[in-house]
Amino acid sequence: MKSRIAISHKNGSTLFYFDQLECNTKLNSFSCVIDEYNNYLYEEALRSQNDHIALTWLLCERKSKEIISYMSLIADAIKLSATEKELHNLNYPFKTIPAIKIAKLAVSQLAQIKYKGIGTYMIDKASGLARICNRQLLAARFLTVDADIEHDEGVLAFYQKNGFIPNVELLNKNRKTISMRKDIYQ
Repeated sequence: MKSRIAISHKNGSTLFYFDQLECNTKLNSFSCVIDEYNNYLYEEALRSQNDHIALTWLLCERKSKEIISYMSLIADAIKLSATEKELHNLNYPFKTIPAIKIAKLAVSQLAQIKYKGIGTYMIDKASGLARICNRQLLAARFLTVDADIEHDEGVLAFYQKNGFIPNVELLNKNRKTISMRKDIYQ
């Protein structure tokens, strides 16, 4: 079996391009193992974008032009406990702190066979977009995600490996997701 290509900042921009979903984007090349995520991209992502609910970003191979990953980003705010605020040196009276949420993140089945690190690369792209927002548009201290443990129990470890920690204020053992955050500046 051929070994997977490890994706990094150095080779990522050579192998892929990153673009926002548009009404004429051909989506038929994308397929991941979670049907709900396929259905979102095919049936909901453009509508959510047109309704100003979520922006969907696509990672495409330069050679084939195929979509190998996507993520939808939305505005968010998270409630942190006093201890959690202290952890991030946030001595503010606000009950919530602004964030950008990764509402959906999916990698195609073919990309998972061919490449290693696509999910991490997408999180890095989300962090980059958040930093651009912070410099030019509005403030957001965190990236957040509701880790979908219903479809993949390993997703929690994936996000933790990428610097996310569970939000104590939103931790509930009966949920199908676990609310997590990553401080963009730590």
